[in-house]
Amino acid sequence: MSQEPPGGPPLRQAAVAQLLGALLAGTLVVLFFPAWATQPLILAGLQGLCAALVSHLRRGPLWWLPIHLGFMPLAVLALALGLPSWVWLAGFVLLLLVFGRTDRSRVPLYLTNAPASEALAGLLPAEPATMIDLGCGDGGLLRRLARARPDCRFVGFEHAPLTWAWAWLSCRKLPNVEIRLGDFWAHPLDRYTLVYAFLSPAPMQQLWDKARTEMKAGALLVSNSFPIPDVRPERSVEVADRRRTRFHCYRPAGPGHSSGYRPGPDGTGTYPWIPSRP
Repeated sequence: MSQEPPGGPPLRQAAVAQLLGALLAGTLVVLFFPAWATQPLILAGLQGLCAALVSHLRRGPLWWLPIHLGFMPLAVLALALGLPSWVWLAGFVLLLLVFGRTDRSRVPLYLTNAPASEALAGLLPAEPATMIDLGCGDGGLLRRLARARPDCRFVGFEHAPLTWAWAWLSCRKLPNVEIRLGDFWAHPLDRYTLVYAFLSPAPMQQLWDKARTEMKAGALLVSNSFPIPDVRPERSVEVADRRRTRFHCYRPAGPGHSSGYRPGPDGTGTYPWIPSRP
């Protein structure tokens, strides 16, 4: 189970920020901008700014800021369109199927791009290996890796029903890919050569504790973009993409006897199958 962050789950924090943002916006309008009281879209924009400010001051998740900014203005615009009620219901169900567990997992939907997929393929050992993607999204990463390395086996976990269905359908003809619906926290990691995670800063300490307990010696933990707090990676790999993605590579259970690991001159270690950067 994920540990609850300070201030409560992100959805509760977001609701508080929206409420306080509305109160702050209303106060500003009454005291300084009374003419705005008849302008719904301006009011909504001010409320969004105030809600984002409150969320930032309360140290809410950064990925909620654009949601706070756009939630009320989009709601006002949608109401102005006079859409039938079933459209609202369909939209709510769609959001629930994709983001329904984001509140508890504290992990938004991140997708691994093609250059990062190619770089990750370079971290797989030359011999057949088994890899797990902790939150595989639409399965794009696993499809690319499965085609590039048919000798390896790939497992992906996804907790959002809609993205899981998408990943499962798109990978169903690949014999070396298995897509599972559920929470990866209950799944043991001892059978995998490489564990890949593209999560968020929030669960990284919990992931490290799980990896140290369960991963076998020599197995590699690769975190896309988010380092383990207070743990120095054995190596960081920069991806040649627009967002300058960085992989943080760890061996939670130590190098093992057959991992190919050897101490580097700086004590951080090297990977024989990873090309050295110039």
